[in-house]
Amino acid sequence: MPGSDDGHRPAGGTATRRAPPVAFRQFVLKLHSRCDLACDHCYVYTMADQRWRGLPRIMPQRVLDATADRIGEHVRAHRLDRVSVILHGGEPLLAGPARIEAAVSAIRHGVAPVPVRLTVQTNATRLDETYLSLFDRLDVRLSISLDGDRAAHDRHRRGPDGQGSHARVETALRRLTTGYPHLFNGLLCTVDLRNDPVATYLSLLAHQPPTIDFLLPHGTWSTPPPERPADPRQTPYARWLISVFDRWYHAPGRPVRIRLFDEIIQLLLGGASRLAGVGLSPVVVAVVQTDGEIEMDDTLAAAYTGAARTGLHVQRDPFDAALDLPTVRSQQDGAAALCATCGACDLRRVCGGGLRTHRYRAGNGFDNPSVYCPDLYALIGHIRQTVRRDLATMPGASR
Repeated sequence: MPGSDDGHRPAGGTATRRAPPVAFRQFVLKLHSRCDLACDHCYVYTMADQRWRGLPRIMPQRVLDATADRIGEHVRAHRLDRVSVILHGGEPLLAGPARIEAAVSAIRHGVAPVPVRLTVQTNATRLDETYLSLFDRLDVRLSISLDGDRAAHDRHRRGPDGQGSHARVETALRRLTTGYPHLFNGLLCTVDLRNDPVATYLSLLAHQPPTIDFLLPHGTWSTPPPERPADPRQTPYARWLISVFDRWYHAPGRPVRIRLFDEIIQLLLGGASRLAGVGLSPVVVAVVQTDGEIEMDDTLAAAYTGAARTGLHVQRDPFDAALDLPTVRSQQDGAAALCATCGACDLRRVCGGGLRTHRYRAGNGFDNPSVYCPDLYALIGHIRQTVRRDLATMPGASR
């Protein structure tokens, strides 16, 4: 099948003993399958997999209840001490306050007594006082998509009428940061090379987020991301991110956590990563669609139709059944699952081959480096050089 990647092929062709599967610790619930914006860079609606058209708009209560029970079952089977649940979409706020409260209640009841960290990923256009007071009462955190200043954000994040959403998002952020700052989980910003990197960073920083996620626009070798040159000597995304990194790294006190940079530094210092797209840590995320299907990372919609599917359903199957699937196991196999090019790379432990979605090429599936390989190599190399220079000047460093 085109795009299939069901086999376990260790890098370099040598046999390795497969480690036991690692339990899922994060669950993404597609609470609503539609959106009130028409962002032109959205992997859900504008890329290869258009199955969203046939999905229920809102996750039915019976599916919510089954999902909550399955998460609880998984948590108890693996004796987990905590779990994370993200209410996602589409735009989850379209589900309405009552359905969101029902979802939170079902999840907490199903997983009890194990604590659940709940987050809503939203475009914030509907984030008013009603929702904020609800999330405050339910102890639900908020991650908000914002691509920078008005010009940067409104270039992509527009409504069906073509009007930009920046003004509404800024209003929501003011409500959040002035009245409910403890609910603010962070900002997610999709990189656009046309936007000035430092100006973009500073515009995000003005909202005092605890965390910023800079996201590479989704693309594959078959459908390349915007302005990613075929020439591997050119690294425009690395240059963009390096400009932000240098401003952030050399700022006194590090005013915000930028997860991509923090995780790369952690890996360079010998640690592990908890961020998809860098490092070799096992993927521990499961997605549940509005119809109850259990899926893998939903960004795989950028690759081909059905790339994220497992054939499992929460009303029929436990999450452990997903852990037995070759496609899921391949995302937990670390260096053994990398292509030969990545397996021979000196930065493989830090890069980890990049996000799985970005490795896809029609004809050989995911057995490739990331389409962003040159950028990732340049970015990680720059950060490594910067960190090494600092470590060399520390008291007690070997001369």
